[in-house]
Amino acid sequence: MSFSVLFYVQHLLGIGHLQRCLRISEALVREGVAVTLVCGGEPVALPRDRSVRLVQLTPIRALDARFELVDSAGRPIDDALREERRAALLEAFAAARPDAVIIEGFPFARRAFRFELEPLIAAVRAATPRPRLLCSVRDIVVVRDDPQRHRDIVERVRRDFDAVLVHGDPGLIRLDASFPAAPEIADRVIYTGYVCPPAASLDAAALTGGDEVVVSAGGGAAGHALLEAALAARRSGCLARHPWRFFAGTNLPEAAFAALREDLPPGVAVERFCYNFVGLLRGCRVSVSQAGYNTVLDIVAAQARAVLVPFAAGRETEQPMRAERLAALGAAELVRENDLSAQSLGAAIERAAAREPARLAIDTGGAAHAARLIAAMKRPG
Repeated sequence: MSFSVLFYVQHLLGIGHLQRCLRISEALVREGVAVTLVCGGEPVALPRDRSVRLVQLTPIRALDARFELVDSAGRPIDDALREERRAALLEAFAAARPDAVIIEGFPFARRAFRFELEPLIAAVRAATPRPRLLCSVRDIVVVRDDPQRHRDIVERVRRDFDAVLVHGDPGLIRLDASFPAAPEIADRVIYTGYVCPPAASLDAAALTGGDEVVVSAGGGAAGHALLEAALAARRSGCLARHPWRFFAGTNLPEAAFAALREDLPPGVAVERFCYNFVGLLRGCRVSVSQAGYNTVLDIVAAQARAVLVPFAAGRETEQPMRAERLAALGAAELVRENDLSAQSLGAAIERAAAREPARLAIDTGGAAHAARLIAAMKRPG
């Protein structure tokens, strides 16, 4: 392989950031690129191409939706952990000798990780020849509504980054919708399309299940209320003649997972994870979920009837914006998090079950497109 990439990703609550970066990394491998994926979150046992070299930093996660950073044992992070990670990241950079470095989120997000990202960016700038430096972001970014913060991001992009890869379709949602200063970096912004699994794997996703109500909570760290409300709706008789299957996610605490599985009604199953989620959605009656990037793309790929309950804690605007857009297009029923109850969710599920599935024409070739763009880049010197 004559071209190499170092890809940095830090997931905190869910696993969506990691899944998206894995899909892009695997597409890069198919383009003949050597990829080192540096992961800063908790290890997750996801299927992956073993050609992608994985470097696991000492994990940092978010304690809860307030995004307090802690280590694997739940202790606040300290300077010793910061220094350990910083050294490991720079060592990975030196070992990879990459032609391009991709940082997921920053400078739009992950500011709390500047302790290791600033040294990485400095190493990129000091290298001869200098690698390309790219920012990778989903369709919607979450940035505080502060003009100075916006100016800081624009200045950082213009000073240090060669491109901002936006993994979305401007025909559905433009970066400007979540970042008003986007026109000031328009010459750096490249829309790649949405990052879905490869078309071959989607085509091979065998239709499973049968007319089920499928309730999923992504990674699970922020979806407990949704799972409880959906189970209460089922206990109250919502679509009781249909089987229900719940996916609690890998990050839901074990005690909460065990509580969900107690005294389940007939025809209801609660599981951790599904490796053929698109196939399951293809055969479902209704999908009930939050509105994370990967989950919504799975719903669109499966053309499933959907109810979306977007995560909206704190300043989170990403999922509400995406869910509102899909609801406006008639592709989903929307239940806002602060309106969530067994009654409101049950009513939305019954409305969704009675409608025809919607079809959206959006660009879902983002992984392959991003890989081709990156593989074609030359070092600026």
